[in-house]
Amino acid sequence: MQDMEALYQLIADRQKTPKKGSYTDYLFTEGLDKILKKVGEESTEVVVAAKNPDDDALVYETADLFYHVLVLLVQRGVSFDQIKVELAKREGEMSDFKDRPEIKNR
Repeated sequence: MQDMEALYQLIADRQKTPKKGSYTDYLFTEGLDKILKKVGEESTEVVVAAKNPDDDALVYETADLFYHVLVLLVQRGVSFDQIKVELAKREGEMSDFKDRPEIKNR
């Protein structure tokens, strides 16, 4: 797979023309709650992998998360172009983040 947009399109195609027995079909058949559960699980696995020194695990878990997020977008009917437009709007914007006083333990 060359890029995220191509993977998004493949997932969207699989939703329209299911490949019986595939994991993608399984997720769409189970529906939104199952997809959301997987996004949550994969997010946690990325966090855990990031805390460990093994970059291979982080790469593996991040790929899983990206895939499941794309399945979620397709399920909800949010196009990849909508995400690209939103990211483009943010390009060059300054953050509103302001330094805050340090929180002291009591």
